[in-house]
Amino acid sequence: MHNKTIKELSALLQAKQVSSTELTRHFLDRIAASGHNAFLHVDPALSLAQAAAADARIAEGSAGPLTGVPIAHKDIFVTRDWRTTAGSKMLANYVSPFDATVVDRFNAAGMVTLGKVNCDEFAMGSANENSAFGPVKNPWDALAVPGGSSGGSAAAIAARLAPAATATDTGGSIRQPAAFCGVTGIKPTYGRVSRFGMIAFASSLDQGGPMAQTAEDCALLLNEMVGHDVRDSTSLTPEQGNLHEDFTRDLDKPLNGLRIGVPSEYFGEGLAADVESAVRAALDQFVALGAVLVDISLPKTALSIPTYYIIAPAEASSNLSRFDGVRYGHRASEYKDLAEMYKKTRAEGFGREVQRRIMVGTYVLCHGYYDAYYVQAQKIRRLIADDFQAAFADKCDVIMGPVAPTVAWDAGSKTNDPVANYLADIFTLSTSLAGLPGMSIPCGFGSGEKNEKRPVGLQIIGNYFSEAKLLNVAHQYQLATDWHQRAPEGV
Repeated sequence: MHNKTIKELSALLQAKQVSSTELTRHFLDRIAASGHNAFLHVDPALSLAQAAAADARIAEGSAGPLTGVPIAHKDIFVTRDWRTTAGSKMLANYVSPFDATVVDRFNAAGMVTLGKVNCDEFAMGSANENSAFGPVKNPWDALAVPGGSSGGSAAAIAARLAPAATATDTGGSIRQPAAFCGVTGIKPTYGRVSRFGMIAFASSLDQGGPMAQTAEDCALLLNEMVGHDVRDSTSLTPEQGNLHEDFTRDLDKPLNGLRIGVPSEYFGEGLAADVESAVRAALDQFVALGAVLVDISLPKTALSIPTYYIIAPAEASSNLSRFDGVRYGHRASEYKDLAEMYKKTRAEGFGREVQRRIMVGTYVLCHGYYDAYYVQAQKIRRLIADDFQAAFADKCDVIMGPVAPTVAWDAGSKTNDPVANYLADIFTLSTSLAGLPGMSIPCGFGSGEKNEKRPVGLQIIGNYFSEAKLLNVAHQYQLATDWHQRAPEGV
């Protein structure tokens, strides 16, 4: 049962061949027996109550395509009944009085919450080793990182602990863990999915999206996630193109004549040979499906790392100033005055990586440095976006390349080298800076005794509002291959 896709589970539920209660118990039992540290908070009574309500909807004939299907939520989306920690000691016991819009929409669709999944603290990280509640283990290889920051979401799907999971992507946090764990994930166009109730890291970059086994499943999930929300000032309106649409509508379209842009910058120095081999093989498969490869250039790619690591920390510094020990969250127990309470609270509540980014962000926003760093980074951000628009204008329909330069690395191997972690995001950051949609689908494995069990992800990037096209392209590839169907040993 746990190896079935969302579409298959939905069919079984609608045909009453299995109940949501039975399905929920099955996944809760798997979660309890797992050792991946993917889940931070599970409450079987709450989950089973939702499952019973879903069964009632199915019985009365008012169910939708996702009613009764279990889902896990990244612990960055606030939830009314479950704890929401953002992977931080600062919010270790926080329970929100309201649901995030994304959670609310899935509740309205009748999905069943299995619990909250682990993530890098405040979504800051590429390995899921920055969580205050311990690292997540990659289900394919316990010695490898699962990717971050949505490592718990990706690991839960890979280990078949949940058929669906929410995630967020600021600089690659959906695509990179999806690649490292061999699952499918999509980051929509910035502003398409409401950020209301999503704990902020970098407000001009953060975007929610789904993870699942297949592109078809992601399309079903995206149907519920996308839409304008008046409670989110960054939410795009229907007039801006953010229309409620059926993302499954183009899944079966053939790929004849599809122009795939292949950026030279994504295949240069630093790309591991085994990752390049898997990605090139995937590109060959697309040619066999009728697509055409087009050489393109995205010349500002190398600038995406310094640009991102100025803009994102600056916004993080501002967003995380609210965690001061006064209103909610952790507060130091002993202090002499208000100033000392602030210092102790933030030193105790935030982990090293979060502290590092707050300090960097505060520095670049300081008087005398704002123009030299933050303003310049925003100008380069526009040039990066222009690179993509030049490619989409007359050269290609989608862009493809690797998600990361290597397969998942050994846990702990980059813990003391933050720059090495940052460099792993070279192929995902520019898409986020431009606000474009992008996704990762499984396309193979690494080579050699050490890497042969570690998945490789193919990145597919589209122009604004082209999610349906990306999902069509991914679905056609998945009809022709079986990488997405493979599961870790013992699953």
